[in-house]
Amino acid sequence: MDVKLPDGLDAFLKQAGWGDAAIEPLTGDASFRRYFRLRRGERTVMLMDSPPPEEDPVSFLRAAEWLSGNGMRAPQILASEPERGLILLEDFGTARMRDYLDAWPADEEAVYAAAIDALVTLHKLPPGPFLDYSLAVYQREAKIFIDWFCPAQNLYVDGAGYSAAWDEVLAPAIGRQRPPVAVLRDYHAENIMLLGGLGDQGLIDFQDALNGHRAYDLVSLLQDARREVSPELEAAMFDRYCRATGVDAEEFLADYCRMGAQRQAKVVGIFVRLCRRDGKPRYLDLIPRVWNALERDLAHPALAPLARWFDANIPDELRHAGGGTIAP
Repeated sequence: MDVKLPDGLDAFLKQAGWGDAAIEPLTGDASFRRYFRLRRGERTVMLMDSPPPEEDPVSFLRAAEWLSGNGMRAPQILASEPERGLILLEDFGTARMRDYLDAWPADEEAVYAAAIDALVTLHKLPPGPFLDYSLAVYQREAKIFIDWFCPAQNLYVDGAGYSAAWDEVLAPAIGRQRPPVAVLRDYHAENIMLLGGLGDQGLIDFQDALNGHRAYDLVSLLQDARREVSPELEAAMFDRYCRATGVDAEEFLADYCRMGAQRQAKVVGIFVRLCRRDGKPRYLDLIPRVWNALERDLAHPALAPLARWFDANIPDELRHAGGGTIAP
């Protein structure tokens, strides 16, 4: 674990009134951000080290302010020095949704229902102060798959055909994401904190928020790369969302699979990149779950052009092996 403290931290903490706190480094995630828990007696706060230019602390601050101002449970910002990437914020504790459910699996349906209800509330709000999740962004993210996964498997694929398939598959969903909703983009069991009761859930890791399709965060939660969600639970929570929002379930399912395939393809590529570029091979173990979700999404008739591309370009033995073996 990297325990080197950020430059300028002493002055920042002293100005914020936490100069005498004990500092505990926490395990990092897939980004350049680092987190520390500051402890003074019984009180704790969190320090986020989000150094520019690799990270954009201003985006986090903007999203946190918007979420909190609209009744969503984002951590309170206690102090910030964005030019250094330093943010002092409310400590949501240690009860991540994933960890809680590992210990208390009988509460799974109730915890997921609360997470769905939070999404419903978010999607009733007007769009946030964010950029749009445009077709160009969807394409750029999907391309991570052929930029990283395919070379790792020594595959030479039809890049132009891949882009064309995505254009065809995503076009109907792009048309239906008007008006857009705020999309947190990493809404899953490791980024939802339980703050007391099962329904009191806090949000973290939302600095990359965009305005886009309402299915994206839903699929992020229910086709989670980091936690197995049974088909039965996925179906029940999908139905809960549809009933609460009044969307056409059949049409929405097609868009849900479109967003799911786009996200899964991106995530497979990102996990390979984290291994090969950033020296984080542990993410390779998650690829089979992601790949299995991708296969389920590709089976929807709305994704037929993309399914044909995968059939023509990705060998069956890799797909059936959950993405195959990738050397670190």
